Amino acid sequence: MKRVVIVGGGTSGWMCAAALARTAQPETQVTLLESDQIGTIGVGEATIPLLAEFNAFLGIDEHDMLKECAGTFKLGIEFIDWYRKGHAYFHPFGFFGKDTPEFPFHQLWLKLNSLVRNGELPEELCGSICEYNLCTVAAKSGRFSQAQGGANTILSTMRHAWHFDSGAYGKLLRRYAEQRDVQRIEGKIVDVSVEPKSGDITSVRLENGLVVAGDLFIDCSGFRGLLINEHLQSEFNDWTHYLPCDRAIAIQTYENIHAPPYTRAYAKEAGWRWQIPLQSRFGNGYVYSGQFQEQQEALTSLLSDLHGEPVTGPNFLRFRTGHRRTFWKNNCIAIGLAGGFIEPLESTSIHLVQTGIQLLISLWPASGSNDELRWRYNKMMTDEYEDIRDFIILHYKATLRGDTAFWRFVRDMSVPDSLSEKMEQFARNGNIATRPDALFTSHSWLAVMLGQGIVPMHYDSRVDRIPGDMLIKNMHGLREAVKRTAASLPSHQQYINKHCAFSNTHG
Repeated sequence: MKRVVIVGGGTSGWMCAAALARTAQPETQVTLLESDQIGTIGVGEATIPLLAEFNAFLGIDEHDMLKECAGTFKLGIEFIDWYRKGHAYFHPFGFFGKDTPEFPFHQLWLKLNSLVRNGELPEELCGSICEYNLCTVAAKSGRFSQAQGGANTILSTMRHAWHFDSGAYGKLLRRYAEQRDVQRIEGKIVDVSVEPKSGDITSVRLENGLVVAGDLFIDCSGFRGLLINEHLQSEFNDWTHYLPCDRAIAIQTYENIHAPPYTRAYAKEAGWRWQIPLQSRFGNGYVYSGQFQEQQEALTSLLSDLHGEPVTGPNFLRFRTGHRRTFWKNNCIAIGLAGGFIEPLESTSIHLVQTGIQLLISLWPASGSNDELRWRYNKMMTDEYEDIRDFIILHYKATLRGDTAFWRFVRDMSVPDSLSEKMEQFARNGNIATRPDALFTSHSWLAVMLGQGIVPMHYDSRVDRIPGDMLIKNMHGLREAVKRTAASLPSHQQYINKHCAFSNTHG
C-alpha cells in the first residue's frame, strides 16, 4: 500500500493523517483531499480519557495542546434531570474505591447500603458511593491535578479527559502531519473511478481536473460517506428506534466564570442539553428528536437556558444513529462520521475515530487478498459500536420520567437483549459483565446504573466474611482519605493558569 488517499479533513481526517505520518513506511505517500467549500461539523468539544493515548503516541504534549486549543480538563459528566426531575448524578472517569482480589469495591458499598435500607446502619456511616470517588469529589469542588503516585494511592484513581476547540485541534494535527510529508490537496471530488472486476476504487477526480490515484482510500467525508456510501453502497445499520434523537443545535457563549472540570448534560423535554467549558468560551447545544419537537421550539428552549452572551449564531445539525454494516469494503475504510455515529452523549465520536485508526494500523494491509483483515476490522468495529450503543441507551431507558411524549417513548421502548440482560443482572446482585477491552468499564456502568435508579436487590454474599465493624471502619477511612485528597488539590483554574493557559500563538 504505497499510495494512501484520505478523503476529507476535519478532526477525523487529520487524526488519520497524523497517525499514518507517524507509522507509515518511508515509501508510502499519504495524501489528504480537502475542500474549503465543504464545512466540518466542528462541535466535538468534549473527549474521553483514551484520547491521551493517541496524543502520547504522536508525541504531543498535553499542556501544549491545551494552550493551543483553549482546553480545560474533564473529570466526568454531571447528568441533571435524567432519572427524574430535580435529581442529578455524576459519571466520573476515575475509579470507585479499591477493588479486592475477591470482588469489586462496589460490592462492599452495596452491603453497607443494604444495612442502611434495612434500618440497621445510620446513613452517615455508608454515604453515597460518589464519596468514594476522587474524580467526583474533586470535580464538584472545582479542583484538579494530574494523577500521580503509586498504584495504591488515592490520587492514582483519578483519570481525566479534555474539553477543547476541535477546530484548533484539527489545525494542530494538520501541522503535525504536513511537517511529516503528508500532502494536502485542496479540491472538491466530482468523480470516483472503480475497477469493474474487483470493485476497488482506483482514483478520484477533482473539480479542477486533477486525478488522484491510490491503493487504499480512507473515507473521512462525514455523514455523506462519499466513497463508502455513494460509490461502494455499504448498507447502514439504523438505530433510530433505540436512539431517537436525530438533530442538534449548537451555540457558543462567553461566560465570565471559571470553567468547572466537567461537562454538564441536562435532560430536556425532547432530548438533552450540553454545556462544555473551554478557557475562551462555553460550548452549548441541544440534542433532540425531530419526531417529538419542532426546530423553532427546540431553538427557543435552548436560548432560554443560556446564561452567557452568545458569540456565534445557532448551528443546526441533523444526523442518524447507527453504523455502516461494512466499515472496510474493498480498498476503502470509513472512519468517523462516514462510518457511523452514536449521538454526542458521553462524547464518544472522537474515540470512535481513534479506534478506527488504531485498528487500521494494527491490521495494516499488504498486497494481495485482505479478506481476513477486513472481516476482523469490521467485526471489532461493530462490537465497539454495539457496546457504546447499549451504554448510551441505558441513560434513556432507566428513567422514571413520563412528563413528555419523548420520555414516555424511551422509557417504554424495547432495548437490545445485550443491554436488558446487563440491567437485569445488575439489579439482581450487582454483577456487571463487560468485555475486557470495552470502552466503558464496570465503574462507568456502575455510576450510570446507580445514578439512573437501578439499585441491586442483593450483594455478593462473600462480603459477609468481612467483620461488620472492620468493614465500616475501613470504608469510613477510605471516604475520609478521598475527601482530604480532593481538598489538597489546587483549583482547576489555578492548575490551568500555571500549566496551560490559552495562548493563540498559531492563530
